[in-house]
Amino acid sequence: QVQLVESGGGFVQAGGSLRLSCAASGRRISDYAMGWFRQAPGKEREFVAAITWSAGNTYYADSVKGRFTISRDNGKNTVYLQMNSLKPADTAVYYCATSSRTYGFFAGSRYDYWGQGTQVTVSS
Repeated sequence: QVQLVESGGGFVQAGGSLRLSCAASGRRISDYAMGWFRQAPGKEREFVAAITWSAGNTYYADSVKGRFTISRDNGKNTVYLQMNSLKPADTAVYYCATSSRTYGFFAGSRYDYWGQGTQVTVSS
């Protein structure tokens, strides 16, 4: 059974940083694509970042490009999301997900398993 457990969320002032972690079990992240999504109150879930299983190619939403970095530690079977220069607009519940697909990482429907989410709140 695949489980994803996010951690690292919290409350931070605008301009600050947080690093989210997603520990996986039941699936080797080195063999699958991993993604981060977020959902703010009253809004649709949106893609944030993804990293592929092979070359480790990374993809970002335009809204976070240059500020967020997705990475993985295959030895720890964990994927990270380093978030810098945070803005109040980044406030949301952040979800980690894993995909067995080979393309289409921007869509949540392409992912097989999801974590429970971690809250990130950025104050102005």
